[in-house]
Amino acid sequence: MKTCVAISHVAFEDLDCLAPVLAARGFKVTMLDAPTADLTGLDPLAADLWVVLGGPIGVYDEADYPFLTTEIALLKARLAADRPTLGICLGAQLMARALGARVYPNPNGKELGWAPLTLTETGRNSTMAAIDGLAVLHWHGDTFDLPHGAQGLASTPATANQAFSWGLKGLGLQFHVEASQIGLERWFVGHAGEIGATPQTSVSQLRQQTAAHAPRMEAAGAVMLGRWLDQVCV
Repeated sequence: MKTCVAISHVAFEDLDCLAPVLAARGFKVTMLDAPTADLTGLDPLAADLWVVLGGPIGVYDEADYPFLTTEIALLKARLAADRPTLGICLGAQLMARALGARVYPNPNGKELGWAPLTLTETGRNSTMAAIDGLAVLHWHGDTFDLPHGAQGLASTPATANQAFSWGLKGLGLQFHVEASQIGLERWFVGHAGEIGATPQTSVSQLRQQTAAHAPRMEAAGAVMLGRWLDQVCV
C-alpha cells in the first residue's frame, strides 16, 4: 500500500475532495496537525507522497509558530530528493520558501473568492489543463516569487505565481483545488473574522459563488489531481 503524509495547520482545511482521489489509488493517509505534532522525528523521504495543506498564517511567522521552521527544513530535504510533494496555499508558500524563494504579503491585496486562472503554455500542457477556464477558489493574502528552476503554471491579475512545478514530482498550488462546496461551510465559520475584515466580502456572497462554481471544480479538480498522482506516484 502506498503511503501519504498530509500536514494540516487548521482542522477545517483538510484533504476534502483529495481524500477519495487518494483512496481510489490505494493510499494509506497519515494526517499530522503541524501545530501539535512532533515533526522533528519525521523522515522527509519515507512516505510515497506528502500533501501540505493551507492555513491562515504566514510562512515568515516562524517566531510565533516555530513548527514552520521544521516544516521548511523537511520540505527542503524532500524537494531536493524530488519526492512526490503537493503544496496547497500555505503549503505552496512553504515549498517556495524551502526552495529559496521570497514569500511576502501580496502588494495587490488579498484574493478571497472564486475566479479563473490564466495558464502558461507549460500549465496548459500539464495536468492543470483539466481546470483550464474554470473558476477556482482563492483564499490568500500572501504571494511568492517563482523559485529558481521551477516552472510557472498559472497566474491571475493580482498574483503572478499561482502554481508551479518543481523537478519531476513537486507541485505547488496557491489556490484551493481540494475544497468542496459542503466542506467550505466549515471555512465560513473558521474564517469568519477574516471574511468580516475583507472589504466587499461576505459569507452570503462566498456561498453564492461556491454554489455556482464548486460542483464543476470538484469534478475537474479530482481529474487534475488524479492525473498528477498517476504521473508522480508510479
